[in-house]
Order: sequence, then C-alpha cells, then structure tokens
Amino acid sequence: MSAVAGIAVGSLVVWVWLLLGQGFFWRTDQRLPRRAEPVRWPSVAVVVPARDEADVLPVSLPSLLAQDYPGDAEVFLVDDCSTDGTGDRARALSVRFGGLPLTVVTPGEPEPGWTGKLWAVRHGIALARRRKPEFLLLTDADIAHEPDSLRELVAAAGDAGAGGFDMVSQMARLRVTSPWERLVVPAFVYFFGQLYPFRRVNRAGSRTAAAAGGCVLLRTGAAERARIPESIRQAVIDDVSLARAVQRSGGRIWLGLAERVDSVRPCPRLADLWQMISRSAYAQLRYSPLLLAGTVVGLGLVYGAPPATLAAGLLSGDAAAAWAGGAAWAVMAGTYMPMLGYYRQSLWLAPLLPFTAVLYLLMTVDSAVRHHRGRGAAWKGRTYARPETAPDS
Repeated sequence: MSAVAGIAVGSLVVWVWLLLGQGFFWRTDQRLPRRAEPVRWPSVAVVVPARDEADVLPVSLPSLLAQDYPGDAEVFLVDDCSTDGTGDRARALSVRFGGLPLTVVTPGEPEPGWTGKLWAVRHGIALARRRKPEFLLLTDADIAHEPDSLRELVAAAGDAGAGGFDMVSQMARLRVTSPWERLVVPAFVYFFGQLYPFRRVNRAGSRTAAAAGGCVLLRTGAAERARIPESIRQAVIDDVSLARAVQRSGGRIWLGLAERVDSVRPCPRLADLWQMISRSAYAQLRYSPLLLAGTVVGLGLVYGAPPATLAAGLLSGDAAAAWAGGAAWAVMAGTYMPMLGYYRQSLWLAPLLPFTAVLYLLMTVDSAVRHHRGRGAAWKGRTYARPETAPDS
C-alpha cells in the first residue's frame, strides 16, 4: 500500500468512527423536550446584555416584549457602555410596542478580570434577583423569539424534583442569506456539534457540557449554586463555561437546535464571519500552541486528506488511494447533509465542507497570531487577556 493510500485509509477510518462513535453528532433531531405544561407557571426574569446593538434591537427586542407567557415575566436590558444609543432605542421600543415590563440599566465599564458581556449579565442578574424569579432567561440582543418561545422553554425545563433540567439552552438558527453565510454558518454549528455532541450533553450523568449563549434558560437556584456569573467572569467562550459550571455544581443541562429562536445579526461578508469566529478560536484551544499544532494536523487529515488523496489516486492510478479518499469524502459529505437540511440549504454544498474546514483552520491560526501580537479576543472595541493573566477582581 502506498503512503497516499495509507493516509486515505486512515482518514476513512476516522470518518467511520466519527459517523458511529461521536455521539451521532451529525443528527439534527435534538429539539426541545415536550412536557405537560406546569400547573403554576414560574416567574422569569429575562436578562439581555447589549453593546452597540441599536441596529438589531428593532427586530429582536419587540419579540421578547411580546412573549405570550402565562406567568410573571420581566425584561432587563443591560446597556454595556454602548456608543450608538442602544439604551435609548430599547426604551423607545418598549413605549412603542408595550408588552412585558422593560428595565434598562448601564453598569459602566467592566472591572478588571471580567469580560464585558459577563459584567453586564452580572448586573442584570443582580437586578433581577430583587424580584426573586424562579428562572433566568439569558439571551443575546440579536436573538429574536417567537411569541411562545419562553413558554416552551419553561415547559421543557420541567420540575427540578421530577427529572427536569436546571438549564435548557437552544442553538439559535443563525442568519443564512449571503453566499458566505451559506458556506460558513451551517458548518459552524456542525463543527460545534462535533466538539460537543448534543446527545452526550443531554444524557444524565454525562461529563460533556456545552450551551448556546444566545438562549439559555437557567433556574435561579442552579445559578446561585454554580456562582453564575462570578465563577466564569473571565470566560471568553462564556456559554460552554456556563454549562460546565452548572454541571459541576450538580445541575442537569440540555442543549438542542432551535425551531423558533433566530439570530438576526447579519454577517454577509467573509470578514464579518472571520471576526466572529477568530475572536475566540484560540481560546477554545486554551491558548495552547501544542493544541493548535494538533488541530492543524487533525483538520488536515480529517477534512483535507479525503479530496487530496482522491485526486492524487486518480492522477497516479492508485486505485486504493482513490477509493479510500472518495469513500471518506462521501461519508464526510453525508454527515453534513442533515445540518444543511436544517438550514434549508442546497445539499450540493456538502462536498464543499473540506474548503470550509480550511477556512476555519485559517481563522484559528489567525486567532492564535492575534493573541500573540497582543490583540487577543477582540470584540466591539475590547480586547481580553487570557484568564490566567487577567487580574483578579
């Protein structure tokens, strides 16, 4: 067997294992659990951190204010030092649309050791706790909810004493309109599911923990036990850190794909998507050059080798390399099709996944380069140090 054929066979073996042994990550059937509605609807405080979100609030905020929820609910929008009139826009929308009560606060710049979003969440939760809500809904300012979203989330959480969940999180359906969004966005959710298979996250007693920060319903008691958000105040990837903290404190978590929760933030250009992904990619690797090198090699073998060995085998007449490379590419594309279907995209995009993986690899390397140049996890005018170098609060 030639070296090229050996690489192709190795890649095929990896893809067969991913297909069958990685928690069926490629399936898209993890949706909100269906439970009977509670006899008494618990109170909910909705906390929305917002920094320079005046453009998207007219689409997202009215959807929160219009929630058809039978219990007590209130919205707390925390204006994180915006420069575009986010707070004033939110107040004007509340007057115009009515609905749930809205409180807008501005806590000022974050203290050392806090990321801006979690600093805002801290103040929103502190304000909400004065009302003693039973649940907290943490949702981003660019997330739009269907009128029954909150109702379904609370029903899915169930009774904590009867097998219910302490945290229910939905991966909002991201905007997919431009050609670059079609190429990159479904793959983003696909790769996330590969790292954190939803079925494993949702299994009782699992050690895999993850969440989607755009839509997280959290029991207030579970937040207190996990010391949220103080225990994760430096986290750049705050949603996964949140899930781990809740799980470590004994809470049960659930994560799935959303059907009625959507992101309205446009990222039409490759530069927009590049910034969104590269800002936290190196943090995902715990700022480790060794993990970065392993990621480069791993992505090359898993995603780059199948089309490369197929082409090399066809050109050289190496039937084994061509067959194994083609089979690995076919399995890869097949696992991507359910996610493309979820995003209502053409299945002909599936064979392009190796190209998209190369883009993600370049974004990850760029993230590492930015970090070592001191530009780190930059977002909306702020740059965050790695946790172990950030001063304690």
